Amino acid sequence: MKKTGIAIAIMGLGFGLMSQGVSAADTVVKLGHVGPLTGSISHLGKDNENGALLAIEEYNAKGVTIGGKKIKFEIMGEDDQADPRAGTTVAQRLVDAEVVGVVGHLNSGTTIPASRIYHQAGIPMISPSATNPKLTQQNYAGVFRTIANDVQQGGAIGKFATGTLGAKNIAIIDDRTAYGQGLADEVEKSAKATGGKIVAREFTNDKATDFMAILTKIKAQNPDVIFFGGMDAQGGPMLRQLKQLGINAKFITGDGACSGEMLKLAGDALSGNAYCTQAGLPLDKMPGGKDFKERYKKRFNLDVQIYAPYAYDAAAAMIEAMKVADSTVPAKYLPALKAINFQGVTGNVSFDAKGDIKEGAITVYQYKDGGWNPVP
Repeated sequence: MKKTGIAIAIMGLGFGLMSQGVSAADTVVKLGHVGPLTGSISHLGKDNENGALLAIEEYNAKGVTIGGKKIKFEIMGEDDQADPRAGTTVAQRLVDAEVVGVVGHLNSGTTIPASRIYHQAGIPMISPSATNPKLTQQNYAGVFRTIANDVQQGGAIGKFATGTLGAKNIAIIDDRTAYGQGLADEVEKSAKATGGKIVAREFTNDKATDFMAILTKIKAQNPDVIFFGGMDAQGGPMLRQLKQLGINAKFITGDGACSGEMLKLAGDALSGNAYCTQAGLPLDKMPGGKDFKERYKKRFNLDVQIYAPYAYDAAAAMIEAMKVADSTVPAKYLPALKAINFQGVTGNVSFDAKGDIKEGAITVYQYKDGGWNPVP
């Protein structure tokens, strides 16, 4: 019997095509994953890829039949380098390959422009990690995310800074990406609304490693709290330079730097004055978190960085919708995806009218005992 191929893509990261043994009777559904496999945040990209890959491997192991055909999922992988231009190039490449679904991208700055391409092609996409609110404010019917957005996260950070930490004077730095600046904007709004004063608003870029000039200006303002909107590749060196300059302000950053890699990059510059947030529950508090952590470690011999559980649930949501619709055709399974409701690793997976996850939680962490620990 001739093997047929149906192209689907889960965006996130990975080169080439990774597949398992497929018999001649199987219908191949290709899931792609595109994101930064190279560069300073490639560890986060690989984390996403592994989450999606684990999902499709486990579905394959259980067996999936859609439209009366036995399905075998495969991953198509690309590297978008966390660059918006590369992201749109990859998106068009997947559209040209006639993919029927996308999970990704990692960064808001790549996801937002790529989403227009998928929308025009009628291809549903789910991001496990792009948190900028603009993504789901475009009125694109097929755009979803499995993680809370920056309105929720920025609001929580601002309230935590002024409330729990009692900050009066707050300095803000962002990396001028859609993610970093967008989150910083929401933190500023929330901090002002809850009685804080923004004494400095500075910016850098997502390739920088020298922040001494910015931090020297901020030191003169004597802030109680410094917030950084950006990724761990910049957050780690920034913390080291804060220590060098003798700045004792409390430091808070968002999910992009709330990682194990941040701990490595910051090293002995970390103290109990360092905080971060993640959109979601701590891994061990997620309904399926402990088991997922063990399965992930066994499969990849790695620890989860941040977003792998959300990538897993994004892939699972798409596959579950296809099962409900009994079709891999986008126009047929999209209504099922809009109405999907199941218990995932991260919690209940269902989307509101805009495509945002309905029950997105925010957790604040503090550096303590050598790692990030949830604040009670």
